[in-house]
Amino acid sequence: MGEEIRYYLGKYKVKVVTQSAGYWIVEALEAFEDTLNGEKVIVQVGEKRIIPPRSAHKHRLLGPVVKEHAYELDMEKKLKRILDREEKTSNPAE
Repeated sequence: MGEEIRYYLGKYKVKVVTQSAGYWIVEALEAFEDTLNGEKVIVQVGEKRIIPPRSAHKHRLLGPVVKEHAYELDMEKKLKRILDREEKTSNPAE
Protein backbone atom coordinates (compact mmCIF):
# COMPACT_ATOMS: atom_id res chain seq x y z
CA MET A 1 0.00 0.00 0.00
CA GLY A 2 2.79 2.46 0.77
CA GLU A 3 2.72 5.31 3.22
CA GLU A 4 -0.13 7.52 2.18
CA ILE A 5 -0.38 11.00 3.71
CA ARG A 6 -3.90 12.28 4.46
CA TYR A 7 -5.45 15.12 6.44
CA TYR A 8 -7.65 14.09 9.37
CA LEU A 9 -10.77 16.27 9.37
CA GLY A 10 -9.10 18.26 6.60
CA LYS A 11 -6.70 19.92 9.08
CA TYR A 12 -4.22 17.54 10.68
CA LYS A 13 -1.54 15.63 8.80
CA VAL A 14 -1.65 11.84 9.34
CA LYS A 15 -0.08 8.80 7.72
CA VAL A 16 -2.39 5.88 6.80
CA VAL A 17 -0.99 2.71 8.37
CA THR A 18 -3.78 0.20 7.63
CA GLN A 19 -6.99 0.33 5.59
CA SER A 20 -9.97 -1.94 6.16
CA ALA A 21 -13.58 -1.87 4.99
CA GLY A 22 -14.94 0.23 7.85
CA TYR A 23 -12.04 2.01 9.53
CA TRP A 24 -8.47 3.11 8.94
CA ILE A 25 -5.59 3.15 11.38
CA VAL A 26 -3.59 6.35 11.03
CA GLU A 27 -0.48 7.72 12.71
CA ALA A 28 -0.39 11.39 13.70
CA LEU A 29 2.36 13.40 12.01
CA GLU A 30 1.51 16.50 14.06
CA ALA A 31 -0.05 17.04 17.50
CA PHE A 32 -3.73 18.03 17.59
CA GLU A 33 -6.79 18.03 19.83
CA ASP A 34 -9.53 15.46 19.19
CA THR A 35 -12.64 14.20 20.98
CA LEU A 36 -12.98 10.67 22.34
CA ASN A 37 -16.29 9.64 23.95
CA GLY A 38 -17.23 13.29 24.36
CA GLU A 39 -13.95 14.26 26.04
CA LYS A 40 -11.18 16.33 24.49
CA VAL A 41 -7.84 14.52 24.22
CA ILE A 42 -4.45 15.62 22.92
CA VAL A 43 -3.09 13.36 20.17
CA GLN A 44 0.69 13.35 20.18
CA VAL A 45 3.01 12.93 17.17
CA GLY A 46 3.40 9.22 16.38
CA GLU A 47 0.22 8.19 18.21
CA LYS A 48 -2.11 5.86 16.27
CA ARG A 49 -5.85 6.41 15.95
CA ILE A 50 -8.72 4.46 14.42
CA ILE A 51 -10.82 6.73 12.21
CA PRO A 52 -13.56 6.37 9.58
CA PRO A 53 -12.25 6.77 6.01
CA ARG A 54 -14.59 9.69 5.26
CA SER A 55 -12.73 11.85 7.81
CA ALA A 56 -9.34 11.44 6.08
CA HIS A 57 -9.06 13.85 3.15
CA LYS A 58 -6.40 13.86 0.43
CA HIS A 59 -5.90 17.62 0.61
CA ARG A 60 -5.93 20.13 3.42
CA LEU A 61 -9.31 21.84 3.57
CA LEU A 62 -9.25 25.57 4.12
CA GLY A 63 -12.14 27.41 5.67
CA PRO A 64 -13.81 30.28 3.86
CA VAL A 65 -11.93 33.55 3.89
CA VAL A 66 -13.39 35.88 6.50
CA LYS A 67 -13.65 39.49 5.47
CA GLU A 68 -11.73 41.87 7.65
CA HIS A 69 -13.99 43.55 10.17
CA ALA A 70 -16.95 41.36 9.19
CA TYR A 71 -18.45 41.64 12.67
CA GLU A 72 -18.28 45.42 12.62
CA LEU A 73 -19.92 45.55 9.19
CA ASP A 74 -22.77 43.33 10.39
CA MET A 75 -23.28 45.48 13.47
CA GLU A 76 -23.28 48.63 11.35
CA LYS A 77 -25.99 47.20 9.07
CA LYS A 78 -28.04 46.14 12.09
CA LEU A 79 -27.75 49.63 13.61
CA LYS A 80 -28.90 51.25 10.33
CA ARG A 81 -31.96 48.96 10.22
CA ILE A 82 -32.85 49.82 13.81
CA LEU A 83 -32.48 53.56 13.17
CA ASP A 84 -34.62 53.34 10.01
CA ARG A 85 -37.31 51.44 11.92
CA GLU A 86 -37.26 54.02 14.74
CA GLU A 87 -37.51 56.86 12.20
CA LYS A 88 -40.57 55.31 10.57
CA THR A 89 -42.35 54.76 13.89
CA SER A 90 -41.59 58.28 15.20
CA ASN A 91 -42.78 60.00 11.96
CA PRO A 92 -46.00 58.21 10.92
CA ALA A 93 -47.30 61.28 9.00
CA GLU A 94 -44.62 61.02 6.33
